[in-house]
Amino acid sequence: MDILTIPNYLLLFFIMYFILYLNAYFILFRTWTRKLRPEASSCIISLAHGTPAVILASYAILSDPTRNFDSPNTSFQNLVLEYSIAYFLMDLLHYLVFYPRDMLFIGHHMCTLFVFMTCRYVVFHGAYAILMLLILAEITSLCQNVWTLASARRSDVKFAARVYDLLSPPFYALYSMMRGFVGPYFVYRMFVFYLSGVANNVIPKWVWISWISVVVTAISVSILWISNLWIELYSERMKKVESKKKNR
Repeated sequence: MDILTIPNYLLLFFIMYFILYLNAYFILFRTWTRKLRPEASSCIISLAHGTPAVILASYAILSDPTRNFDSPNTSFQNLVLEYSIAYFLMDLLHYLVFYPRDMLFIGHHMCTLFVFMTCRYVVFHGAYAILMLLILAEITSLCQNVWTLASARRSDVKFAARVYDLLSPPFYALYSMMRGFVGPYFVYRMFVFYLSGVANNVIPKWVWISWISVVVTAISVSILWISNLWIELYSERMKKVESKKKNR
C-alpha cells in the first residue's frame, strides 16, 4: 500500500514529536536550567514542525488542481493536517505539564486543534483554507524559534544577545506583515466565500463560523503581541542611544 493512502499517521507523528521533545529536554539542553529547558524543548519540536509544515502544505495545495475553500481534502492534505495535529497535541501536553496556568497558550492550542480536527475528521473539506492559514502562521516559525532560544540565553551568553539583537527587527517585520496584512486579507476572502453559502452543503455554517472566529481571535492576539514587542524594541534602542550620549 502506498504510504499516502494509509488514512491515519497521527500516532506515528505524535510519537516522533514526543521522542524529539524528550531528546531535547534530557540531552540537547541538559546543561540549561530547569526553568529554561521546557521552553527550549518546545522550540525544538516547533522547529521540526514549522518549516517542514510550510513546505508540505505548499506542495499539498499546489498538487490539488481543484483547490478551493470548499474542495474535498486530498490524501496528502490529510497527511499534512495530521502532521500538524500531532505537533499541537504534543505542545499542548508540554503546556499542561509545565505551564498549566498559561491559559492563553493552552486555549490557543485547543482552538487550533479544533479547527484542524474538524477539517480532517468531521467535514473532510476545506483543507485548502486551513493549510493556507498554516503556511501564513508557520512561515515565521524558524525566525521565531531561533529568536526565542536567543532571548532565553541573552542575559548570560553574549552570542545569544547578539543573535537576539540582530534577528529582532527582521523577525518583527516579517511577523507583522504576515499577521497584520496577509493573514487578515486571506481570512477576509475566506469569510466572503463561506458567507455566500456555496459551501454550506459540505462545510456546515457552525463549522466555518467557528473557524473564522478562532482565526480572527488568534490574529488579534498576535497583533497585540507583536505590537508590544515593537514598543519594547523601541524603548531598548532609545535607552542605548541615551546611554551613549551620557558616556560621551
